[in-house]
Amino acid sequence: MERKDELINIFSRSIRDILNRVTVDFDEVQEIRLRVAAPLLMVYRNEEYYVTPRGSLSMEGKDAYTVSKNELKETMEYMSNYSLYAFEEEMKQGFITIQGGHRIGIAGKTILDESGIKAMKYISFINVRLSHQVKGCASQVLPYLYEEGREIYHTLIISPPRCGKTTLLRDMIRQVSNGTEDHTGLTVGVVDERSEIGACYQGVPQNELGIRTDILDCCPKAKGMMMLIRTMSPRVIAVDEIGSREDLEAMEYVMNCGCKLIATVHGNSIDDLKQKPVLRKLVEERIFERYIVLNNLGRIGNIDQIYDSRGTQLYKAQVHQMGIQWDRRECVAYG
Repeated sequence: MERKDELINIFSRSIRDILNRVTVDFDEVQEIRLRVAAPLLMVYRNEEYYVTPRGSLSMEGKDAYTVSKNELKETMEYMSNYSLYAFEEEMKQGFITIQGGHRIGIAGKTILDESGIKAMKYISFINVRLSHQVKGCASQVLPYLYEEGREIYHTLIISPPRCGKTTLLRDMIRQVSNGTEDHTGLTVGVVDERSEIGACYQGVPQNELGIRTDILDCCPKAKGMMMLIRTMSPRVIAVDEIGSREDLEAMEYVMNCGCKLIATVHGNSIDDLKQKPVLRKLVEERIFERYIVLNNLGRIGNIDQIYDSRGTQLYKAQVHQMGIQWDRRECVAYG
C-alpha cells in the first residue's frame, strides 16, 4: 500500500481519487499515461487498459476517464513540487526523474536554439514509468558471465520492449558490485543517460546499484564511458540501450583499456542485430563474449537463451505447461 500511496500523490486531486479506487497490485503497474482530452491509460502486467471514473480497468475506450488540460497541468506541478525550473536540464531530454526513481516522460512544444532543444512548454502528454527493482533476478545468469578467476565476460542483453532488460541490468550491476559468495565485488561505472538505471533524484540513486558503483547521471553514453575510464578506474562499465556509431567507438575504447562491458540493446535475437548496420559489427567481430536474450514469458527479466561470442547456445529456457525450466544445451556453433 505504501508504494501505491507514494505514486498517486504525484497526480492531480481528481485523478488521484480515481487511482485510489484501482485495486490492482501497483508493484506490477508499468506505466500510467495522461494526454490532454484523451483517455487515462494504465499498462498493467504488459497489458494496456483504460481507467474508468470508478477506478476499474477496462478494454473499452468508451468507459475511460478523459484527462483535462488543467488536470495535466496540476499533475506536473505536483510532480515537480511547483519547481519545474529545477528540472530544466532533464526536460530538454523529454523526462524528469522524481523521488522513488519513477521516470516521467513528457512531450509538448519544444523551444530550439542553435545548440538544440532549449526548453519545453505546453506540456500535454505525460508517461509515468514506474521504477521496478527486482533484487535477485540476475542470480540465474551470473554463473555464466564470469571467466575463470575474477573477471566477467563482455555481455550484451538483447530484449524486446517491456521485457525487463533494464531491470536485469540493474540487478547484474548490484551483484557484480557487491560481490557474491563465489566472486569478489568489482568497481562498476554506470553511464545512466536517461536516469533509468540508478534513477538518481537530486544526485542520489533511488535504486540500489551496489557499494562499488559510481554513476554518471544524464550523461551521453559515449562521452560518459570515456570520462569514467579516465577518472574513476572502473573494472566494469554498464550502459543501457546502445545503438549509435559513437556508442560503438566508445565501447571499443573501453575494451581496449582492459575494462569489461555490460550493455543492453533492443532486439529479438542475435540475427536481429545483424540486420542493423551499426550493430552488425558487434556480432561479426565477436566484440561481446556473452549474449543474453530475453522474452516476455512469465516474470520481468525472463531469460530465453544465452550464447557465447561464436553463437553457441549455452542455455535455453524450456517452456512447459507447468512453467519455465532451464536445461543445459550442447549445441553446434553458427560457424
